[in-house]
Amino acid sequence: MDPHCIPHNIQSLDHVFSDDGSHTKNITFQGQHFTLDSSSGTCYPVSNSPSTLSISPNGGSPTSQHDISYPSYDSPINGSCVTEDKINLKHKLRELEMAMLIDDVPLRDLKQVLIACARAVAENDLYMSGYLIENLREMVSVTGEPIQRLGAYLLEGLIARLSSSGSAIYKALKCKEPSSSELLSYMHIYYEVCPFFKFGYMSANGAIAEAVRNEDRVHIIDFQIAQGSQWVTLIQALSARPGGPPKIRITGIDNADSAYARGGGLHLVGQRLSRFAESCKVPFEFHGLDMSGCEVKLEHLKIRPGEALAVNFAFQLHHMPDESVSTENHRDRLLRLVKGLSPTVVTLVEQESNINTSPFLFRFMETLDYYTAIFESIDATFPRDHKDRISLEQHCVARDIVNIIACEGAERVERHELLGKWRSRFTMAGFSQYPLSSVVNATIKRLLEQYNENYRLEERDGALYLGWKSRALVVSCAWR
Repeated sequence: MDPHCIPHNIQSLDHVFSDDGSHTKNITFQGQHFTLDSSSGTCYPVSNSPSTLSISPNGGSPTSQHDISYPSYDSPINGSCVTEDKINLKHKLRELEMAMLIDDVPLRDLKQVLIACARAVAENDLYMSGYLIENLREMVSVTGEPIQRLGAYLLEGLIARLSSSGSAIYKALKCKEPSSSELLSYMHIYYEVCPFFKFGYMSANGAIAEAVRNEDRVHIIDFQIAQGSQWVTLIQALSARPGGPPKIRITGIDNADSAYARGGGLHLVGQRLSRFAESCKVPFEFHGLDMSGCEVKLEHLKIRPGEALAVNFAFQLHHMPDESVSTENHRDRLLRLVKGLSPTVVTLVEQESNINTSPFLFRFMETLDYYTAIFESIDATFPRDHKDRISLEQHCVARDIVNIIACEGAERVERHELLGKWRSRFTMAGFSQYPLSSVVNATIKRLLEQYNENYRLEERDGALYLGWKSRALVVSCAWR
């Protein structure tokens, strides 16, 4: 589980958008802008000034210098404002055109307004997007219904997308994070109230335990070890194996993002797991690699002959840039690297969502659908006004949403794919699917009995899906 945060105050839009090599527009929304305050769980305005739109077009030629200010979108159009100035006339006609388009937007339906705003952003329609943003600010709330809470973070993403580009987006996304102990607490709450991580870890551990059941020496490579909590149950299970436990060696890979939540480096994970393995009388060794998966090379992994190798990709591969981002294509490079190690088993756990290479509007609608289910599932467990729920959503969910909506290129690190695409990647790398354990599947079904009845478990095409109502959210499978 990665640490996450949400920007508490993205300033008014005052950035340059390029139409082409020579024409630029400068847009400033001067109006109310809400910020998300986890201490109060409310949205509050930063500014109470009247909404205005100020545009400085570069005219029809690089030499024209017009500076024009227009009334807010809901202001009545005064006939006296129509002058002989062609540029004023042009923009007044644009306002009339927009007013007719607005009639087609059901302003009482938050979901439809969000989609309409995303469409305007995708089309670079600054008039329409500005008008809809002002309406959305009155409709979203971090303490409201699931769609209102999700809408608050989607709106922040749309504003960040309009106001920033490239590395500037990440600067806008930076916020004052809670202390490491608080962040770890929010992550633990998320782990407990929603079964997604337990499901992923249990299904992966079950496949590994089945694959190494007759092995005396086991090397596990975890490409995103985080707190290392996944391996506690596996060490415990292997300690009870008839004939005695194997010797376990874990190579834990992670970057600096997780170090903050841990309150220190990977050596802390090694110490905790070593103490637990000792209490279970399991021979244990830990090797930490403080780096991104993009940096991992064969020589880092210290492969030893005679060890059964298990490789774990739990909620990690979607962070690796693929061919659409970089010619290095680390997503497929890692799979080929792992295949060359002749592993006994490789486990994959990923969000079942199609946002990697999708056009922006489709990506927005997919994010809206996917995270609606996530927020509904949280709502079914947590009281709506609970402070920890607000903090959990802000620090463990919202930053992913803003990254998906606001960022492009290498800056967008949340790049989920459907299992069909993962299956193609694994197959091209030379893998074949490994059957999941029926015993583990039955255990997960019993686990879900502790949660809301709307969670759904489905085994299909050699993979296990966990969903909320009719929406699949997480998928788990194994390969060799």
